[in-house]
Amino acid sequence: MHIKKKLLDIVRDKIRFKHYSISTEKTYVHWIKHYIFFHNKKHPVEMAKNEIEEYLTFLATKKQVSPSTQNQAFNAILFLYKEVLGIDTTEWNIQALRAQERKHIPVVLTTQEVQKVLQNLTGIYKLVVTLMYGCGLRMSEVLNIRLKDVDFGFNKLYIWDSKSLKDRTVPLPLKLKDELLVQVKRVEEIHKKDIKDGFGTVYLPFAYKKKYPKANCETKWQYLFPMNNISKDPRSNIKRRHHIHPQTLGRNIKTAAQKANLNKRVTSHIFRHSYATHLLQAGIDLRSIQELLGHKSVETTMIYTHVVSEMNKAKLISPLDF
Repeated sequence: MHIKKKLLDIVRDKIRFKHYSISTEKTYVHWIKHYIFFHNKKHPVEMAKNEIEEYLTFLATKKQVSPSTQNQAFNAILFLYKEVLGIDTTEWNIQALRAQERKHIPVVLTTQEVQKVLQNLTGIYKLVVTLMYGCGLRMSEVLNIRLKDVDFGFNKLYIWDSKSLKDRTVPLPLKLKDELLVQVKRVEEIHKKDIKDGFGTVYLPFAYKKKYPKANCETKWQYLFPMNNISKDPRSNIKRRHHIHPQTLGRNIKTAAQKANLNKRVTSHIFRHSYATHLLQAGIDLRSIQELLGHKSVETTMIYTHVVSEMNKAKLISPLDF
């Protein structure tokens, strides 16, 4: 007997087919489920423009979610209609009340403050965060680096399929070269032991598993910053070694910032903001910084000119000091 799949299971299948991350899968499923429950479990095919607008307006006015959260929910619903149900929503011209967007100037650290945080990190976490700052990487980018992505010959780092879906290279900090070479050797030894213990496979992106069936056992595909332990893949249930967990890295950064006695809110992304700001202060042009960060538009990068402008304002003196 053919058992009909539940809608959310079909959503999960479609997300995996399109190779979206597991965090995107969890987020999309959450908002789609929330949307359906908001309309008393009405099936989405029985709903359209009005129901979507009502739901998004509810998020903005009653739930008072941030603009980015509202957009997240909107994207999840659009994915449901377009990719899962095959319904074209372009003609609907959805006009929900939008959550009020505030333009935030990124908080950045001075070079001295960056060093203070790094000095309070130890082991692998110190290397990870130093590389994040030294290359202006997002947390997801630094954690997804494979051994093959580090080019010691040309001193550059390959970042594949980042948030902007734009592959790029960034200069490898020469100060980290020796430490990274040691880390590569460490990963090679870990991989040898994993194979000996009956493990040794690694998650492969996109259709690489079908195209290169043995690639998931190759050393070059192993993560540069692996977990200490073997864990079970939540999608395939295969036991293998994944990269360091984002929450673990975030916790180490938070602890280091507290030890450094910084009053600023220090997250993983502050090192990327600081990288861009420090390059701008050093006279690197905006277009080059845009390419290094992998921004689609130079307008996104221009936020750092405001950061530097605010810093320059600090050099002005108060009339009280005349």
